[in-house]
Amino acid sequence: MTKRVIDAQSEPVVLVGHSYGGAVITEAGNHPKVAALVYIAAFVPDKGESVNTLITGFPTDEPQPPILPPQDGFLLLDRDKFHASFAGDLSAEEAAFMADSQVPWGVDALGGAISEPAWRSKPSWYLVTTEDRMIPPPAQREMSARAGSTVIEVAGSHSIYVSQPAAVAELIEKAAGEVSSA
Repeated sequence: MTKRVIDAQSEPVVLVGHSYGGAVITEAGNHPKVAALVYIAAFVPDKGESVNTLITGFPTDEPQPPILPPQDGFLLLDRDKFHASFAGDLSAEEAAFMADSQVPWGVDALGGAISEPAWRSKPSWYLVTTEDRMIPPPAQREMSARAGSTVIEVAGSHSIYVSQPAAVAELIEKAAGEVSSA
């Protein structure tokens, strides 16, 4: 699907990925129309790595994401723990809405290994969320440093795109401006 959307564009593309979406843009970013990658509290796998590979490297002394056991090959976050883990800087009402409207994701997607990481040949930017309880901030810093990303840090939860959309938009605009002027 991502390739089809990129194919339909007439101008260079800046791909943006949040959380698991980081793995998607890491692979899809190899498309010739992609000019840059922007990671928002996202996974940044290297060649041969998957989200599962990266998760196994997370510190075990940190609180773990409240992922429920798979049902029919799909995963969801525990609704009762959603606010604290995924949306700690949102109101209880907003977090409850997000928990109730979450879309399950396939277990198999977590094991998809990257064939060639686009960040090795394309510029990247990364927004570290310092209060994240899904992807630990030290892991975000490590992945973004390995990718050579331009990094900003924002005090916020994994739901930074909801709690602080201006910070997210500003980073995307910065990336787009820098690659268009290059």
